[in-house]
Amino acid sequence: MQKAKLPLRLDPVKSASKRSNFEGIMLCADMERLQQMVSGSAEHVDVQISFETDVQGLNVFSGKLKTQVELVCQRCYGNLTQDLNVDFTFSAVKEGDDLDELPDVYEPVEVDDHGEIDLLQLIEDELILSLPIVALHDEQDCNITEDEMSYGKIEPADERPNPFAVLKELKRD
Repeated sequence: MQKAKLPLRLDPVKSASKRSNFEGIMLCADMERLQQMVSGSAEHVDVQISFETDVQGLNVFSGKLKTQVELVCQRCYGNLTQDLNVDFTFSAVKEGDDLDELPDVYEPVEVDDHGEIDLLQLIEDELILSLPIVALHDEQDCNITEDEMSYGKIEPADERPNPFAVLKELKRD
């Protein structure tokens, strides 16, 4: 089954009123910020998105993202393949909306002047947030041995007198 390319911009209110479901792909090559953070990526991101109106009348959408990226291991500087599986739930808000009334389970996403969201940017942001802070192989999979991971021995610090010892002597008197 061939997957369709998803639109870059959507109106979440119209999509929620229609209870739309989208399943398709977005090209990783279109995600410039993500490409700058990884050493390589899969050709596309598998995307599933469902729009609906919840019991409070909020227009919400949730979905799943799935792709694979290549990162540089910060221990051995070799390539590290990382699977990215992201679940998200958003609620569309307008500028000036009271975000305190938004339930904690929904992340707010602001619509533009035309009432649309930039779906490409939203997906790219979620993928960037799912990247590990420090990319590392598991120790057994890394090309560096345990001996190479240590960089010498730390000499014990010279014993210096405690500067507050004088206060201790004053307290005794």
